[in-house]
Amino acid sequence: MASMEVDAGMDALPDGVVQHILSQLSSARDVAACAAVARCWRGCVPYLPSLYFPRGAFEAAAAAGGGAAASAVAAADNAIGRMVAAAARLEELVVYCPFSASLLPRWLAAQAATLRVLELRVDAAADKSGHHLDCVGVAAGLEELRLWGLTMTRPPAWGRMERLRALEVVGAVLGEAAVNGAVAACPNLTDLALLGCECAGETAISLPLLQRCRLDFVGAGNCSLRLAAPRIESLEVQGFCWISLQGGDRLKHLTISKITGSVYHVEMGKVPELDQLSLRGVQWSWGAISSVLQCATEVKHLVMKVEFCGDFDALQPFPEIDLVEFFNSHPKLCKFEIHGAMFAALCQKNSLKNLDSRFVIPCLEQVLVTVRSPLNAEQKLSTLESLVRYSVRLRRMIIRISQMKNCHDAADDFFEEICKFTYMNSGRVCIE
Repeated sequence: MASMEVDAGMDALPDGVVQHILSQLSSARDVAACAAVARCWRGCVPYLPSLYFPRGAFEAAAAAGGGAAASAVAAADNAIGRMVAAAARLEELVVYCPFSASLLPRWLAAQAATLRVLELRVDAAADKSGHHLDCVGVAAGLEELRLWGLTMTRPPAWGRMERLRALEVVGAVLGEAAVNGAVAACPNLTDLALLGCECAGETAISLPLLQRCRLDFVGAGNCSLRLAAPRIESLEVQGFCWISLQGGDRLKHLTISKITGSVYHVEMGKVPELDQLSLRGVQWSWGAISSVLQCATEVKHLVMKVEFCGDFDALQPFPEIDLVEFFNSHPKLCKFEIHGAMFAALCQKNSLKNLDSRFVIPCLEQVLVTVRSPLNAEQKLSTLESLVRYSVRLRRMIIRISQMKNCHDAADDFFEEICKFTYMNSGRVCIE
């Protein structure tokens, strides 16, 4: 009797209230659970603006079919096709579970007029043939497109995706022509991310509206990047040996890294709005480092974590860097994170040769120094003292002792001197 009263209460809800409640759902699991609550909610799919099929959504079907993956794929194909067809105005479709890629054209065609966001885990597709993704162009109104785990060796036949603003590709194997063709098909992008992608050759990107860009290329191959983006504000690139950037007038955040291999050349103009600059990697040519630093004279937060200099296979230490000249060239530097190699370059005996009574480091507030060797201990202590003495706004210096390789008395003596220096500047200097 109580159950019948509850059902009557559900059925008595106004249609507008029901539609509003159901429009907040997206996960296929939530839709199924909701349909089991009341009879009036079983036809909820037409009201849904978003459908999300998680990775394990149809594992129960696979178990019922004896554990065969084909059973899960068949169940997914049936559910996705039925729900996509039933939706009156579908704006977002996210599919992480295994599905048949050959059915994708039919699903997209059914909702091409209203679909705005599409996210597909292609590595979960039962049929990974890349040509099925050509149908993405059917949904010409897409504003966001995210693809996981695809293999694309040729440019996609999307046509021009004029409304697409965000493109993200993760964990893909891409040919040079495929990357350039896909980006060229989306001329009005504001956000571009190619993350964990295997690709070699030259990547050429020209996007007048691009504001945020993340490019993470993996593999041992030599890659080059030519980027023309006059409105770019945030740029993170990893895996490129040669980099050319045109249009950095609005750039605020720049990260360049290379986990394996070397960065040989970076070409860019002045970046007057740059707040944060991070240079990372095993080996950079000194020409590339100095080129970036000369363009980033207005930088406020600088991270330098490069192990070696040198061209091609010759690993070399950093050349001597004049501390006074460096800080005079970067007067707005507020936060400085410096790794062992560049710190050692600042600690040469002539690094303070241009020092005069008027010298100050005007804006520096935070310093993180990583020290990895006791060599030239006297010069290193002198440099630390100079940073504290001449940084009129310094609030915090952290000295990180990392992987000290010299195990005899020199390392112990150096660490003792560091401890004394920390004690003399208690409150501002600490050892991590």
